[in-house]
Amino acid sequence: MSEILNEGQKTIVRPGADVVASMAEELKEDLLSAVNESQGDLIIDLQGVEIVDSVGIGVIIAAHNTLSQSARKLKVINVHKDVLGLFTTMRLNRRFDVESAE
Repeated sequence: MSEILNEGQKTIVRPGADVVASMAEELKEDLLSAVNESQGDLIIDLQGVEIVDSVGIGVIIAAHNTLSQSARKLKVINVHKDVLGLFTTMRLNRRFDVESAE
């Protein structure tokens, strides 16, 4: 289960584990809950996450798309260098803000 923090107009979700198929459904539910229970932007904090697979990327993109429908933004922070490379290659950093862990 992800840690979810509400800080003013921002909601922070910390998965705390690799974002892979085996935990994707749980993360999807946590993100949907965070989006529905707040009015502001969403931040996904990937501190401690070293792997994001294709299913995990799909969950993150789905959260971005849901937020976009209500003119809200997604930001992904503390991204491990290998995951950052994947996000950059897929040009996801052009769809939402991505910040390196370094």
